[in-house]
Amino acid sequence: MNTQRRTFMIFGAGISAASVTLSFAQNVRTELVKDTDPAAMALGYSSDATKTDTKKFPQYTPGQSCSSCVLYAGAANSASGACPAFGGQAVSAKGWCSAWVKKV
Repeated sequence: MNTQRRTFMIFGAGISAASVTLSFAQNVRTELVKDTDPAAMALGYSSDATKTDTKKFPQYTPGQSCSSCVLYAGAANSASGACPAFGGQAVSAKGWCSAWVKKV
């Protein structure tokens, strides 16, 4: 392999890795999940846990919120954080959905 081809291959691999990283970073959505989004409605998500429909979701108990869920990836005391149940999209720390599991 000559040096020009080797340089081209190394440069090409670096560009490919950079574009994959940039693409991933662009896919992280920072806006909050809306209560009316189809995925949110399917999981019974409410941006305010106190407004959860307890007849439809009897597993909800007062005090549960996204910030106390194992899936919640927000920093402590943050207003919102990413949630894998919504593809990494941000949810309200005060929210709740049926995927809630107590953080241990």
